[in-house]
Amino acid sequence: MLESVHSYIQWLFPLQEPGVNSEASTLTKEEIREFCHNDLAKKNLLESYKLMLDFYGIELCDEKTGEVKRAQNCIDRFINLNRNTHNNLRITRILKCLGTLGFPHFQAPLVRFFLEETLANEELPRVKDSVLNYFLFTVLDKKQRRSLLQFAYLKSHEGVEFVWCPIKIQRKWANKVPEHEAF
Repeated sequence: MLESVHSYIQWLFPLQEPGVNSEASTLTKEEIREFCHNDLAKKNLLESYKLMLDFYGIELCDEKTGEVKRAQNCIDRFINLNRNTHNNLRITRILKCLGTLGFPHFQAPLVRFFLEETLANEELPRVKDSVLNYFLFTVLDKKQRRSLLQFAYLKSHEGVEFVWCPIKIQRKWANKVPEHEAF
């Protein structure tokens, strides 16, 4: 049901920008402030996040750090992710919402997971472009985002142009930082 219905994502993960569901209103700054001080609202968002992670074959390991890993159902769920690329838009929305509504510490671990699966493990080929072009840039913490970019650069295949950061930075990463020390 989560795959075939498209309107729920705006309700579960509201943003300050509209989505496909015209009945879902966009968040106001006041609503964001109220949400961040409401324990029940935060608990519900966390449950929605866990629901969607399960739908994608991912498990939240640690609520404090946001660490995620493959879930037991990942094989079937990864097939679905590769088949239905509209989920990439949903994941982008989830990542943006987490940053907006007080869970920015969940962003980098989820993006890192997708970078590992797409670049290092060469899984989820139809998610790869979204990870590099959209997911990465939802991460609010600049230091974490830069670390993710470095990871992506180091895991990219030789001969593939890496356009997600300046050449000057790529040269620094290529010449100075052994991969095992970068993370």
